[in-house]
Amino acid sequence: MEYEPVIGLEVHAQLLTKTKIFCGCSTQFGAAPNSHTCPICIGMPGILPVLNKKVVDYTIKMALATHCNINRENTWARKNYFYPDLPKGYQITQFAEPIAEHGYVDVEMNGGKKRIGITRIHMEEDAGKSIHDEHQPASYVDLNRAGVPLIEIVSEPDIRSAEEGVGYLRRLHEILVYLGICDGNMEEGSFRCDANISLRPKGEEKFGIRAELKNMNSFRHVQRALEYEIKRQQYILESGGEVIQETRLWDDSQGVTHPMRGKEEAHDYRYFPDPDLVSIVVSDEWIEEIKKTIPELPLEKRERFVNTYDIPPYDAVVLTTSRELADFYEETVKNCRKPKIASNWVMGDVLGHLKEDKKDIEGSPVSAVSLAKMINLIEDGTISGKIAKEVFEEMWKTGKEPKKIVEERGLIQITDTGSLENAIDNVLKTNPAQVEEYKQGKEKLFGFFVGQVMKITRGKANPKLVNELLKKKLSAS
Repeated sequence: MEYEPVIGLEVHAQLLTKTKIFCGCSTQFGAAPNSHTCPICIGMPGILPVLNKKVVDYTIKMALATHCNINRENTWARKNYFYPDLPKGYQITQFAEPIAEHGYVDVEMNGGKKRIGITRIHMEEDAGKSIHDEHQPASYVDLNRAGVPLIEIVSEPDIRSAEEGVGYLRRLHEILVYLGICDGNMEEGSFRCDANISLRPKGEEKFGIRAELKNMNSFRHVQRALEYEIKRQQYILESGGEVIQETRLWDDSQGVTHPMRGKEEAHDYRYFPDPDLVSIVVSDEWIEEIKKTIPELPLEKRERFVNTYDIPPYDAVVLTTSRELADFYEETVKNCRKPKIASNWVMGDVLGHLKEDKKDIEGSPVSAVSLAKMINLIEDGTISGKIAKEVFEEMWKTGKEPKKIVEERGLIQITDTGSLENAIDNVLKTNPAQVEEYKQGKEKLFGFFVGQVMKITRGKANPKLVNELLKKKLSAS
């Protein structure tokens, strides 16, 4: 029997606010344990939470970017469970009336698009962190993260493969980062994912028994965990067994999932309305105000780059990896009017050097305007493409303008036909054997002659002119 995976993903994204969701403590990562805490976020008796409005602004922003319906009135709930790093014994979240529902994102898959539905987006506070001592039977609790604002994005069970799951995650990740509401750092836990996965016979409507996967902190981990779990459940079903509903942990070192605990149902959490927080009423004016702050999103930007700049879709994907990189490319094109050449330089030399130096595009010592000026020097014949590589290296090292480097180093391209003819004559005279072979039909030697001319002129000869003059000389001889 052929089985079909049914996958739904729950994504938690930490919002980029300076302070926590219900108190004024800092959300900065990496501080000393329990240094960013107060009576509110450590759950002291009698505490009263006060909502951070920026959290709601950011959530509305994400809801609009993912085509969700925004509930004009939404409420807070307490989710009750015991865990050492949950100081109040409950988590403030949203349950029956979340802020947003029924949205979707389009994911680019195999040259087409797959639409994946979003069930809901809701706000909640994060728990603290348990740290287990490797050398003695002890655990420590760091409550710096307790009360940090999160949004949970719950997908519809529309995902049918590990590849689709990762594509959906990447899409959410880039939207959050483009909006400037989450830094997307998976290693620090700013963007994390749990997966619900089940198998069913292909063509059947009823869902199978699902397992929940946790402990995946990279796109690679998610893909490997889903692939493994699909194979595990398929083996159980084909062997006549039954999948158990449970939570499982991904072990990347072994490439397997392990049972963690039996899966809780919603009623186990004893949700009830939080008595300390009033409902949030979202007005049309508030929504319109947030709409004005939403930038062009990556999928739309890619389509515009392809249509406006006539570059391949692959180039558009690379160039829109971040808003800053896309802006760098557009600024380059604006100043040189050569979209494809600019794309080649940005994707090749700029990104290559940034990777080597472990920098983002904001740290590039070569500005978009300077890169455009260098491209213009190639286009107007001042320097060759080969010389441009040398110029770019110097620009990267020193931050100097390309024209100044060309003048200081005497790198201006030779376009004088007399000088080039002398160089060609010299090459043909000193390589008579190769000239004779060329006459006998060994046309591949043409590249050899060009290379020798470029060597004599130290790469400064105009390649186009060299080709034209060399062809004439060889034909005449």
